[in-house]
Amino acid sequence: MDHPVRTDPSREQTATARLDGMVWIPGGTFLMGSDRHYPEERPAHRVSVDGFWMDAHAVTNDEFARFVAATGYVTLAERTPDPADYPGAKPELLVPGSAVFRKPAHRVDLRDPYQWWAYVPGANWRHPFGPDSSIEGLGDHPVVHVAYEDALAYARWAGKDLPTEAEWEFAARGGLDGATYAWGDEFLPGGRFMANTWQGEFPIQNLALDGFEWTAPVGSFPPNGYGLYDMIGNVWEWTRDEYREYGAAVRPCCASTKPRGGERGASDDPRTPGSRIPRKVIKGGSYLCAPNYCRRYRPAARLAQPVDTSTCHLGFRCVVRP
Repeated sequence: MDHPVRTDPSREQTATARLDGMVWIPGGTFLMGSDRHYPEERPAHRVSVDGFWMDAHAVTNDEFARFVAATGYVTLAERTPDPADYPGAKPELLVPGSAVFRKPAHRVDLRDPYQWWAYVPGANWRHPFGPDSSIEGLGDHPVVHVAYEDALAYARWAGKDLPTEAEWEFAARGGLDGATYAWGDEFLPGGRFMANTWQGEFPIQNLALDGFEWTAPVGSFPPNGYGLYDMIGNVWEWTRDEYREYGAAVRPCCASTKPRGGERGASDDPRTPGSRIPRKVIKGGSYLCAPNYCRRYRPAARLAQPVDTSTCHLGFRCVVRP
């Protein structure tokens, strides 16, 4: 089924030079959000964006390593948290680290993400599962354990920016206005896996039928209509936009990496009134999205992510605007 996107010829530009590793996304008007899935995606509404360039794939470990080598940048997960930002936290938890998925040994309450998320001291982009792990052999995998400020620092160093939520969703749809997925309305067209997601019963059984249990090398699955890879699945991606509700409230998908009072995070729950930690919109879903939990492997899906939170399934890609 075709879903033609409405473009504005007056704003559509012809690229005079191809930016290395980037794809030109023509401007247009599209149906943003969805009335058929999670409450935070409602109501679907028309939005227009101007043309822009976007990275063909998420920023990789090798690319992020070049940035760090050139600048000496230290990510948020590698720094000691300021106790003033987390009053009441246990001192032993105020150490550098990040959130890592840990598969439970048995069925758990899916309403409690702390059943499978753990704050792991020493986990960061160089050590994705903890201090004894490394990214050796994972140079072409998306970099993870990057907080919002880390992603923005890389983008500025590269002379780029992070996409807005509307830019990201428009690009992810690949010209298919209103389609459920980035490739159409069927999740497995012809039985073919189109993205790195979870198969099996989350969080205890991952059958890895798509070939990957964790992150996949960028470009492992077919590109969308604009030539963009992995806009769905693999890792969530940061956007520039502050989280604003379209309608109803949203339950958090992931636990915060920063503890308050030694138990729950200062910004782990978007429903918490008066949260001191700003929240940005993340898009795209990840390898942890499953049919029985977090079916957010769709362009319309969105989550509120605290800017102080990094995880093993969250990365980013950049844009350049003319």
